Amino acid sequence: MNKTFCFLFFLVIAFFSAQTIHAAEVKGYVKDSTGQVLPFSSVLVKGTTRGVSANGKGYYQIQLNPGEYTLVCQYIGFTTVEKKIRIGKEDLQLDFVLSPRQYQLAQVEVSSGGEDPAYPIIRKAIAARKVHLQELRAYQCEVYVKGQLQLRKYPKRLFGQKVTFVEGDTVDGDTTKKRMIYLSESLTRLSVDSNGKNKVEVVSTRVSGSSSGFGFNTPQDINFYRNVIQVGEGLNPRGFISPISAGALNYYRYKFEGTFFENGIEVNRIKVTPKRTYEPLFTGYINITEGDWYIHSVDLMLLKKQQLELLDTLRIVQQQVPTGSTWVIKNQVFYPSGKILGFDFFGNFLEVYDQFNLQPRFTKKFFDNTIIKFYDSSNKKSAAYWDSIRPVPLLSEEVRDYQKKDSLEQVRKQPAYLDSLDKVRNKITVGNILLTGKTFSKLKTKELFSIDPIINSVDYNTVEGLVLKTAPSYNKRWEDRKLLAITPTIRYGFDNKHLNASLGASYFWGGQERKSVGVSFGSAVYQFNPSNPIDERSNTFATLLYGANHMKIFEAKFFNLNTSIRLREGINLTASFRFQDRYPLRNLTNPANWSNPFNRTYTPNDPGETAGTPMPRHQATQMRVGLTWRPGGKYIELPNARILAETAYPTISASFTSGISGWFGSDVQFNRWSLGINEEINLKTGGSLEYNLVAAGFIGQTRAYLPDFLHINGNQTIVANPFMSSFQLAPYYQFSNQSDFMLEGHIEYKLNGLLSNKIPGFKKLNWFFVTGCNLLHIRGVTNYAEAYFGINNILKVIQVTYVRGFQNSKEPLSGIRMALPLFDR
Repeated sequence: MNKTFCFLFFLVIAFFSAQTIHAAEVKGYVKDSTGQVLPFSSVLVKGTTRGVSANGKGYYQIQLNPGEYTLVCQYIGFTTVEKKIRIGKEDLQLDFVLSPRQYQLAQVEVSSGGEDPAYPIIRKAIAARKVHLQELRAYQCEVYVKGQLQLRKYPKRLFGQKVTFVEGDTVDGDTTKKRMIYLSESLTRLSVDSNGKNKVEVVSTRVSGSSSGFGFNTPQDINFYRNVIQVGEGLNPRGFISPISAGALNYYRYKFEGTFFENGIEVNRIKVTPKRTYEPLFTGYINITEGDWYIHSVDLMLLKKQQLELLDTLRIVQQQVPTGSTWVIKNQVFYPSGKILGFDFFGNFLEVYDQFNLQPRFTKKFFDNTIIKFYDSSNKKSAAYWDSIRPVPLLSEEVRDYQKKDSLEQVRKQPAYLDSLDKVRNKITVGNILLTGKTFSKLKTKELFSIDPIINSVDYNTVEGLVLKTAPSYNKRWEDRKLLAITPTIRYGFDNKHLNASLGASYFWGGQERKSVGVSFGSAVYQFNPSNPIDERSNTFATLLYGANHMKIFEAKFFNLNTSIRLREGINLTASFRFQDRYPLRNLTNPANWSNPFNRTYTPNDPGETAGTPMPRHQATQMRVGLTWRPGGKYIELPNARILAETAYPTISASFTSGISGWFGSDVQFNRWSLGINEEINLKTGGSLEYNLVAAGFIGQTRAYLPDFLHINGNQTIVANPFMSSFQLAPYYQFSNQSDFMLEGHIEYKLNGLLSNKIPGFKKLNWFFVTGCNLLHIRGVTNYAEAYFGINNILKVIQVTYVRGFQNSKEPLSGIRMALPLFDR
């Protein structure tokens, strides 16, 4: 009985296996009537949202089971072609030839001086915008994303260094040969719920030349039914105004170019042109269905004169298709191009949408604080897997790039190659010693050793004279994200003939709950304000040029112990123990003649703004606990890490520091608290608003010295300190205090091109306005305020600001400050 049953079971399995349906492949090219390829055209199965996209050379392929189908080929600006086919067991070659679309204008009459027929169509599309935006409130779909960037021209050298794309592949020959510098593809699942929450699950991802890497190719949420559209990162902080936004008629001109019919649907083609340059607007074409006013497709361009940053041009092509009672996006292509430092680049990023579920059912906790999730096996898929799921064929140059870089990656793992690469990388040059510093690697054991350049190691102050300092670092990494960092620091004053040396070490471990512990000891020179309000290089210039020694310092033998841990997502705890044996320092009595050729009188090292006698030698033992909370954070989740991507709420920080009398001979006794809140608010086309508020104070009786006081970050040089944590005109120590309550506030409004883009002539510079204020209140002592107005984005990185300062009834201060905002935060 059992043997008979088993025999019948296997007979049934064999029968059904023999009946397995094998899909056939339909493939071919999409061209126009002159033989030119139509890149990234769509090939769909009629009546479904299933389809593929042609590649950059017009080649497509799609797997279909035996049966009868109608394939629909579409390309914006060309007539749609349908072909009925019968699929059997054999593959089928099927090419499409599309003709330029002819638009009907016969029934359109425009009287002299009358309104273009495009305007009533646009008004109806604007009126229907909110309805269409809400129709697709919840859905789930698959999105295939492929991105590539290439160089069409590049320099042989950059800042004196040879340009290298892969190890050993320097640019000594033809610099006009195209090179693939980035290639990646991903298959993702996009989920959106009725409350606007969304989540991207990366099912598979691949990066050319990095088998263990994660390609950050995820769907870009470009929805032209929204008023303002955020495109990419850093391309314009204000976003770009949609051609059918609520106020679009104030920004755009429209021209009706005719109608065409597709599957019985009448579609209006409208040319979109900005009314003014240097506004964040699109130019190009938008196609809108007649009667229900859906977006059928767009072919729009962003240009530099429309406040596009970082890129020279960005073309966006989007095709939508009807499904059920609404329309959904089928494919979307971005074409970026630009020139930076002699590198002329271009590329394309294709998104193909498929498998739409318009009535998804999500589990209760499906939408959490993870907005992008990479599964553990997502970057471990085989080449055969990618060939089976890819809806667009690879270009020949993409195939070569994968083969070359993936093969080179295997070579990189060989010990002999790592040794040879270390040998090349570790060669030292005069430029390394003087200007750039040098990092020496040992790739087999994941070790790095770095040294500073001489240009960063030499400074001058009135206490030590000429100073030579260096802090080489050693780093050792392990596979499980463990890291050991060791940094010795040596500082020698040539005029006071004094050496300070210290050693610090930190160890990091933990996956999702990142932890660290650190220890350091030795002797060092410190500023009285531990925030270091002036850097040593700025102080060197101020001292040598003007005799203004703004940096006030003391010396201390010290021992520090610190630790940090992430308690839970968004909440980080830090704790530290510190002992210092502090020594006062005074100016040199006989500074070197070369440092003071004009025989100036230097300002003393003691902070003159504080009342009382100079700081005596003393000991200080302190313990500090700090907490940072970033509520509402949204995260990118990797298999072994979580990265904070954005937060919709302010960041809150708190700390408590206690000076402990008697421990190790400590002379201090105090309790000091602080509480801060900061946030940057995106006002979209209105710019951005940022604020930082800090309250602090001492509790009860105190016995503290100047390094333990409450300080503000002042500034007395033309180089601005970070605006959101500093006062640009305040003396460095005038407001240092032991008050029981001090409130410090910084508010800044960046217009990001608003208003400045309306000033004739000035708008062509693409410079932006910025304004703000800094406020200080010390209970029972004083009030101080600053207001400023500046221009930023000068040469893309410079900001020049005029500042006015006010303190009670004193004469107002004023000054100019220059900054590089890109580097000061």
